[in-house]
Amino acid sequence: MKQAAAPFPPSPWHLTGDMIVSLWRVPTRDLPSWPLPAGTRPWVVRGRATLITFWVDYKPGGVLTYREFLVALAVRHGRRPAASTVAAWVDDERALTGGRTLWGIPKEPGLITFRVQGRSTRAELTAADTPSVRATHHDALRLPCRLAARAHLIQQLADGTTCRVPLRISGRPSLGHSRVTTEPEAPLSFLTHHRPRLSFALHDFRSTVGSSQEHSAPR
Repeated sequence: MKQAAAPFPPSPWHLTGDMIVSLWRVPTRDLPSWPLPAGTRPWVVRGRATLITFWVDYKPGGVLTYREFLVALAVRHGRRPAASTVAAWVDDERALTGGRTLWGIPKEPGLITFRVQGRSTRAELTAADTPSVRATHHDALRLPCRLAARAHLIQQLADGTTCRVPLRISGRPSLGHSRVTTEPEAPLSFLTHHRPRLSFALHDFRSTVGSSQEHSAPR
């Protein structure tokens, strides 16, 4: 008897594609009250928190092909710096279910489009109960190299367990300029009133999310 296919790939996920990354410094008073894993607190300096937004086009060559808009908050877990995903939308059911089940990433369904013209990219998110979020990005300086980085997310699984998610990525970076706009009533409307401190594209990236031996983070 043939065994049914898994609804999503097992950890780790090897993914490839293009992404736009922006780093924001936003007053804490402007932010929603996002739930965070136990033992985790926002990294706040002079009344401002650090956010990182990702517009990602995952392309063929990885375990899944889909698009995503993700918002991560810089946090401290104990004494260690990390990040925690506080909002995410994807256009693939397996990516949604897998992200939630394996790592506690709060993914929601959404329609995400990318339009690339030369060095400019326009992206848009449309989701139920979430007014549209739009982004524009222009590559200003393409660096002639590949850069690699490691990081990790701290997330909370459905059973309340705190989960540490290792990330590895490499790609060709391009420094640029980005802007995000939303409807006034959108959950992320605070981004309209601020400009990113840093924006860059990462082309032809290769990334690994998770590990073959998932483990919980120490509380």
